[in-house]
Amino acid sequence: MQWLHTWAGLCLGTVLFAVFWMGTLSVFDREIDRWMMPATRLAPAELTSVDAIAGQMQHLIGASPLWLVLFPSDREPVVRMGYLAGGKIRYRQADPSTSMLLPDAGTWGGTGFIYPFHVNLHIKAWSLGLWIVGLAGMAMLALCVSGVVIHRKIFADFFTFRSDRKARRLVLDLHNVTGVLGLPFHFFITLSGVLIFFTVYVSGAWEMSYRGDRQAFVQESYGIYARPRLNRPGPPMASLDAMVEQASREWNGGTPQLLRVFHRGDANAYVEVRRSFVGDRVTMPVDALYFDAGTGAVLSRHTAQPVMAAHRFITGFHFVQFDHWPLRWLYFALGLTGCMLIATGFLFWLESRRKRHEQLGLAGVRLVEGLVVGSISGIVGATLAFFVANRLLPMSASALGFERADLEIWAFYLTWLGSFVHAWLRPRTAWREQCIAIAVLSAGAVVLSGFTSGDALWRSLTQPRLWPVAGMDIMLLVTAFAAGGVAIGLRLRPGRERGIH
Repeated sequence: MQWLHTWAGLCLGTVLFAVFWMGTLSVFDREIDRWMMPATRLAPAELTSVDAIAGQMQHLIGASPLWLVLFPSDREPVVRMGYLAGGKIRYRQADPSTSMLLPDAGTWGGTGFIYPFHVNLHIKAWSLGLWIVGLAGMAMLALCVSGVVIHRKIFADFFTFRSDRKARRLVLDLHNVTGVLGLPFHFFITLSGVLIFFTVYVSGAWEMSYRGDRQAFVQESYGIYARPRLNRPGPPMASLDAMVEQASREWNGGTPQLLRVFHRGDANAYVEVRRSFVGDRVTMPVDALYFDAGTGAVLSRHTAQPVMAAHRFITGFHFVQFDHWPLRWLYFALGLTGCMLIATGFLFWLESRRKRHEQLGLAGVRLVEGLVVGSISGIVGATLAFFVANRLLPMSASALGFERADLEIWAFYLTWLGSFVHAWLRPRTAWREQCIAIAVLSAGAVVLSGFTSGDALWRSLTQPRLWPVAGMDIMLLVTAFAAGGVAIGLRLRPGRERGIH
């Protein structure tokens, strides 16, 4: 168990920290969107007419056979419209109360970059990213169990935090405290993350049950309905508002999350309306209705069966899309304890081996320390560079064939890569210098946000529609003060700069 705990954490700690860090930020991904996309800082409003939105989209979608509408919510007060172009789904946003298009956001934002990074590290080829995250998730489950076994006094040590002891003892105490404090959450949030993608990780289950017929599986489980094109012109589109109204009635007042039109303009065109998963329930429903696009007649209905309903409860527990702000903040706080748990595990490995490796002339500690610095302070700094680039780059920015949104992501990856190089080149001062960089980037992001959007903190605090922006600014300032305090502490104790105290 000791061997398993040590090497599972050491080998997969970098991935685990990245996944936990991005997952923690994803709790407020839509609030991050509001901060990064000033044009979306609207007051919450219901969508007045889907037909009006469809009219606005005509000049955008052209001959696209597929287009969709994502309905607004209190956390995302804009309509998102998607259409197929160049083999990809492209999105535009609109004001739900007027149906007028908003300027192109020019960014992937929290929902487009941070959340997918948490899910698959943005590695889509052969589902490799999902497999890496899944492997890290299984390692985290093993770490939770083995950690309880090897720390026989872990619950007693939870009440014993010795801040005046040597670095090794202090780090272990902090590791124990964060481990016990968040143990149930860390275990079940990891387990639910693995279970969500059971179709990937244990595909043999559904393949055996459905004899390899994937279409039958998704039809019965998720209610996916499909019919082929007839390749001949169809009648004009029936009222989309009427379809939405009928779906809401069948769901006893439930609101839609998604409307999607397939085979637009074809005689076999059809419309999908899916129920919203935002509300007072943990479960993320898969309720859906399908309509004939020309007549508005219902083609198919779907409600989750018991097994899928249980799976969707687990999914809702992980994705935390329900309306409950105290629980959302609790998820955020426990996510940060998970980050601290992984970081202190790394640091304990370093502190327990540093002296022996130096005496024997081994390079293991120096190699791992550079990895740890880049994995912890490096990804935090890279995320902040992503935010700063969002506020610095002009809307028309492009370079080397990359658009503005791509340049923001390049800022993230180059900063993250640079943090590893910096840590290996300057091992004695890497922690302090990267903490200083984090403090400067955090404070700079707040200042830049106020100048570029006109919504400075003192203004956003006084307007309810801007509270998500104010919350983002406040958290950035807290990060700046925390990183600055650590940097000052390390400066005052130069002989111990290699650890975090």
